[in-house]
Amino acid sequence: MDRASEDAHGPSGVWHGPAQALRHDRGDGRRRDRPGRRTLRHRPRGYTAMLRYARQWPDRVWAVEGCNGIGRHIANRLLADGEQVLDVPAKLSARARVFATGQGRKTDATDAHSVALVGTRMASLRPVVNDEQLALLRILVDRRRSLGDDHTRMVAQLHQLLLELIPGGAKKSLSAAQAKALLAKVRPRDAAGKARRRVAAELISDLERIYRRSKEADKELKELVASTGTTLMDLHGTGPSGAARLLVEVGDITRFPDRAHFASWNGTAPIDASSGDQVRHRLSRAGNRQINRVLHIMATVQLRNPTEGRAYFDRKTASGKTSMEAMRALKRRLSDIVYRRMLDDALGQAVTGPGGHRGATTESSAAGSHPHTGTSDKSLPGPATTHPTTTLSTAP
Repeated sequence: MDRASEDAHGPSGVWHGPAQALRHDRGDGRRRDRPGRRTLRHRPRGYTAMLRYARQWPDRVWAVEGCNGIGRHIANRLLADGEQVLDVPAKLSARARVFATGQGRKTDATDAHSVALVGTRMASLRPVVNDEQLALLRILVDRRRSLGDDHTRMVAQLHQLLLELIPGGAKKSLSAAQAKALLAKVRPRDAAGKARRRVAAELISDLERIYRRSKEADKELKELVASTGTTLMDLHGTGPSGAARLLVEVGDITRFPDRAHFASWNGTAPIDASSGDQVRHRLSRAGNRQINRVLHIMATVQLRNPTEGRAYFDRKTASGKTSMEAMRALKRRLSDIVYRRMLDDALGQAVTGPGGHRGATTESSAAGSHPHTGTSDKSLPGPATTHPTTTLSTAP
């Protein structure tokens, strides 16, 4: 969207760009008799004009939809200018738009108004902070994920070429060194076969470069994650990339009231699908899929080794659950463990400060450090209790 529109009604005002809104209070109780509207281009000059207009209200908070997506650039610019920013989930603004208008059709005015409604009425919105360490972690973990995607794509292409060069192809788990050894035995005589061999050799060279870059990225991520003081990498199945992704996506773990809300947010809380006397739950496809992927990798690694997770999975299957149901239960258990670990880390750092030793922490509501400790497989939690929104302190 290349324009931003402003819509003001009474004591509250709304700006709308790609997905942003401004809420402010006059403080004198006066209302504007005539609603105004103005349009600003998404250019440096338009952004400056928007800030100039908003600064006539000293107590203001910006509500930005999708601060981890399309709204990230405007949120970062506002933070750099010393503004206070709240992250509005897209689903919340969509529901507010339906309730306010009676239908879900999007326009600039209704979209901006719905974002502002959520920003003024929801007390649990996450404030966006300018954390350089988390920003650096996000850049590096996104780069590491990109390298992994490139590796998967290149290996798939290499398998296709080797299948046409070698009868039966190569084994599924194929490294660059193994592929190079196989390719050394192939001597095609036709032009198409020679082209396949040349392209395969180029892919092997690219894979070797990906291996080197991935190793360097893992080393850098491990050092940076360790510098945060987290103990997530102590959990079996969580490496530097998984720990970094958890830190980046979760942010402040204390924003979740309990483990059930955290499980609902990451999509590991099953959805109740009971009917009559049949009590069952089904897989939730909602939630943060990147965190869900981290928990899935963690569960897969534990299942491949004689761990507490493996024993928990076996107990579930022995009790009559299918392998998919047991896997969902294990991921929910691991979600509770991650919640407990991150909460302990946060409380320990709050007591001792950065760089200090971890002191005693209060008991949380999550499961212990092993999957066999007591917790439930309950489905999504109920709605959170809302409170009036208070003025935020200036973001660092």
